[in-house]
Amino acid sequence: MGRRHLRAGAWLYPEASVNRRASSRGGSEQSGAALLCFACGAMRQRGLWVLLLLGMAQLAVLVAQEDGRESVIQEVDDDDDDEDDDDDDDSEVKEENGVLVLNDANFDTFTADKDTVLLEFYAPWCGHCKQFAPEYEKVAKTLKENDPPIPVAKVDATAATSLASRFDVSGYPTIKILKKGQPIDYDGSRTEDAIVAKVKEISDPNWTPPPEATLVLTQDNFDDVVKDADIILVEFYAPWCGHCKRLAPEYEKAAQELSKHTPPIPLAKVDATAETELAKKFDVTGYPTLKIFRKGKPYDYSGPREKYGIVDYMIEQAGPPSKQIQATKQVQEFLKDGDDVIIIGVFSGETDEAYQLYQEAANSLREDYKFHHTFSNEIAKLLKVSPGKLVVMQPEKFQSKHEPKIYVLDLKVSKNMQDSTDESEIKEHVVKHALPLVGHRKPSNDAKRYAKRPLVVVYYTVDFSFDYRVATQYWRGKVLEVAKDFPEYVFAVSDEEDYSSEIKDLGLLESGEDVNVAILDEGGKKYAMEPEEFDSDALRQFVLAFKKGKLKPIVKSQPVPKNNKGPVKVIVGKTFDTIVMDPKNDVLIEFYAPWCGHCKKLEPVYTELGKKYKNEKNLVIAKMDATANDVTNDHYKVEGFPTIYFAPRDKKNNPIKFEGGDRDLEHLSKFIEEHATKLSRTKEEL
Repeated sequence: MGRRHLRAGAWLYPEASVNRRASSRGGSEQSGAALLCFACGAMRQRGLWVLLLLGMAQLAVLVAQEDGRESVIQEVDDDDDDEDDDDDDDSEVKEENGVLVLNDANFDTFTADKDTVLLEFYAPWCGHCKQFAPEYEKVAKTLKENDPPIPVAKVDATAATSLASRFDVSGYPTIKILKKGQPIDYDGSRTEDAIVAKVKEISDPNWTPPPEATLVLTQDNFDDVVKDADIILVEFYAPWCGHCKRLAPEYEKAAQELSKHTPPIPLAKVDATAETELAKKFDVTGYPTLKIFRKGKPYDYSGPREKYGIVDYMIEQAGPPSKQIQATKQVQEFLKDGDDVIIIGVFSGETDEAYQLYQEAANSLREDYKFHHTFSNEIAKLLKVSPGKLVVMQPEKFQSKHEPKIYVLDLKVSKNMQDSTDESEIKEHVVKHALPLVGHRKPSNDAKRYAKRPLVVVYYTVDFSFDYRVATQYWRGKVLEVAKDFPEYVFAVSDEEDYSSEIKDLGLLESGEDVNVAILDEGGKKYAMEPEEFDSDALRQFVLAFKKGKLKPIVKSQPVPKNNKGPVKVIVGKTFDTIVMDPKNDVLIEFYAPWCGHCKKLEPVYTELGKKYKNEKNLVIAKMDATANDVTNDHYKVEGFPTIYFAPRDKKNNPIKFEGGDRDLEHLSKFIEEHATKLSRTKEEL
């Protein structure tokens, strides 16, 4: 019965039923129009007004049904859209096992009105994070029951990269406590009890941050603090410097830790942009610059720049620069198994004035050499010296018949200062005799021991272990025969595997020879010996040819650009000297790597910089692919990408490295204006 009622229209107007089925997807208006048309036709044919009225009623029912169906569909679609919107709404703060989930979209809104929030920055793949998760959920449950409740949240640092950058997240998990929007690092145990206790402590309304352990120095108090300190580390910083901002929390943590040391080791900081006289006095040219002071005397700091590294380094630096040796066996072990120069001061006792002099000199060289001292008569006899002597010698494997086995300096201390040995003489004695006639150059000692040029390097399989020592010394003996006649040059042997890339740049990788030779000269120039069977005569002829200026340097270089008229000049190995070292122009040079992300980010900024100064006649903005070209001057050291130097036209061998500032148009322009020798426009115009 119901079915027949629903099909009433079809029963009255079969044509309309067919048409409706055919056009059901077209919408209710088309269906209604079709029914009206057929209704009118029926009226004309039969003159049945009753049928017309019945048809119109059916039309109303069908239209209502269709509209209702569409309305339902529309509502369902709208609901689906709402659900999709809900799924994509990152601003909603969700909860997982009691821990709130924050991200770049909802973080600021959620934390804005919170007094205290516990945060964990994690990575989904991090094993430590996975292991910590159950404990963190316990923390969340406990703090939720606190009065008042303290929110516990987590941030996926691999997804919320803006937050990770903002809070200097460099490892996982990183835990921070947010107090009124200010982050406080948590370095305690990752246990429920420890974390809850720390969070409750900081959430106390009366809690205040502990005072900084880092001392703040100015022109007014610098001398008073530094001159009285046995040792103090001082950071010269700039408030706008990104590197300084990253160092700041690590430096403060180290200061707190070292303040507990016995005796305390103070850390201090100087705003070099405000205290310009202090910055100038201590040759601060980049930020941050760290210096160690001992009773007011400055020494360069070359240690780590994170908490534990700074702490360990400064504790070591606070100790004596020289270690005492008491037994002859120790000296014999140095000689038999040592791999570096042996430096021993021989004294009568700690009150020996020569010993005090030795300690002061050792302090200035402790970064580069290991110093020892002894008060033992037995060791003095072994070394065949009397107290008050400084001994420098080489391990047995580096000794030869062509050089003395021991170099001795008499440390004189007299009331007449002119007759006393000064600190510079001690340093000179150590540095002069630190290398054997032919030493072993390797990556670990290259920068400190073999920076002097010219350097003659002989590459082969260098291995001083027992099984290979004879072969290694055989070839080294050939080099010694030549080195003894050229004391003005430094000679060394290097393992070919350690320096495969250097050998490749010299064009010797496929030489087919067991032994290859090169001379590394001033200015980054390199000379390779033509592949031939190696012996002393061949090496001698090669060194003589170099001495007489008959060799042509090898320069790795891309082709010279045919069109180099852009705002940024392209430098290649063959044009470095003619453009960068041109005494007529100031040059800003960027050394980059094509694959470097930082370099790619800098490129548009650097191009804008070039356009800005394009009309400056005496200023060149340039760049060089340092992976494809040789930098033919040792003063332009490239140890990372991008590296930027400013080469003043009157100080080409003393370029100024861009350090510390943001690599944006403003800071790069400021760097240029600060160091340019001549600009045609004023700073206001720039």
